[in-house]
Amino acid sequence: MRREGFELTVGKPQVVTKRVDGKIHEPFEHLTIDSPEEYLGAITQLLAARKGRMDGMSNHGTGWVRMEFIVPSRGLIGFRTEFLTETRGTGVISHTFEGYEPWAGEIRSRQSGVLVADRTGPATTYAMMNLQDRAAMMVGPGAEVYCGMIVGENSRAGDMDVNICREKKMTNVRASSADETVKLTPHRVLSLEGALEFIADDECVEVTPQNIRLRKADLDPTNRAREAKRRSQSA
Repeated sequence: MRREGFELTVGKPQVVTKRVDGKIHEPFEHLTIDSPEEYLGAITQLLAARKGRMDGMSNHGTGWVRMEFIVPSRGLIGFRTEFLTETRGTGVISHTFEGYEPWAGEIRSRQSGVLVADRTGPATTYAMMNLQDRAAMMVGPGAEVYCGMIVGENSRAGDMDVNICREKKMTNVRASSADETVKLTPHRVLSLEGALEFIADDECVEVTPQNIRLRKADLDPTNRAREAKRRSQSA
């Protein structure tokens, strides 16, 4: 659809569950991994956080190891990106549907909040220079943003509305450091799978032929603040 010029909005992926004997069951996958043995610990740690359990392992003494895991289907969302990063692109994975098993419990999701643009306009270098110390930016200078669009990952929990379009005020006073070159940390570029893994339940991915953007499901900051207050009171 994207290649044909369509634009679409995608929410957080959900697995299809079913109730068996009064208990909720979810789909599981049989995951096979071939990787250099030096990455065994990192891979095991990644899958343990995703409720995976090892079903078998074989090492033929060639420096490579084959591992087999049983993992909830929802635990594999976004796993390929992390796996290739940890194995430096050397690992090979494949998975097939295994069957339904009892719900494995909550899988650790993103702990950090996001920076949300509070107005429409182009992102400026001046605004990003002041924001990059507290967040990892997801847009570059000059990128067009709109109110409710996610522009960065907050280093702390909780979302924060920011003015990423703020420009430097022009005055007659010049500082000695005015001509220094502004150095920005390269912004983070997410693939479609990485974006789907990153978003929370109240966020979605906007897919166009040219761009992949993250946004809040509700663009109105007033409504988002009211909903956050309601959730905190109910908790």
